[in-house]
Amino acid sequence: MAVQKEPILKKCRTLGISPAVMGVSKKESNRFKNANNRKKVSEYGLQLKEKQKLKFIYGVLEKPFRHYFEIASKMEGKAGDNLITCLESRLDSVVYRMGLALTRREARQLVSHGHYTVNGKKVNIPSYRVKVGDVIALREKDRTSDKFKNTVEETKDRIVPVWLDAKKDDFSASVTRLPSAEDIDYEVATHLIVELYSK
Repeated sequence: MAVQKEPILKKCRTLGISPAVMGVSKKESNRFKNANNRKKVSEYGLQLKEKQKLKFIYGVLEKPFRHYFEIASKMEGKAGDNLITCLESRLDSVVYRMGLALTRREARQLVSHGHYTVNGKKVNIPSYRVKVGDVIALREKDRTSDKFKNTVEETKDRIVPVWLDAKKDDFSASVTRLPSAEDIDYEVATHLIVELYSK
């Protein structure tokens, strides 16, 4: 399995996204605010940047990302919005949104180590896609861990999306509906990604 070792803050600055989207609580710096606006970017460059932005946020490599796009294209509705739905419904993303992990990378690692269950069964696949009605919870034996208690305490101010019915006291959440493009907390031009893959 490929491991992403890129510095998060540097990559965030390059792609023009807030570190908070990645779960890193660091204020945006004004130091290099216009660094990426110095030269004119081609249409292809804009499309590529939007694709790289989504891949980086969700920690997905090119081949699985392309696969998600193919799934999104076959679903009803706009392919760009469906792509967001596919990425947001990944188990590692749901765990991060619940506030049971400090960062998206940590969520991916904790899922890989088998700390969470879906409908009572242990799932250790970060790319597992949750469905409406699924209940995601922390394993029973991990609920007394200081690590997870501290994590919940640190993420208590994080806004849980409306499509998740989270019970932080119980270290669990249920999926009330599938996530949509309106639920995300960052800006992305998905139509540019659709144009890129439609060439």
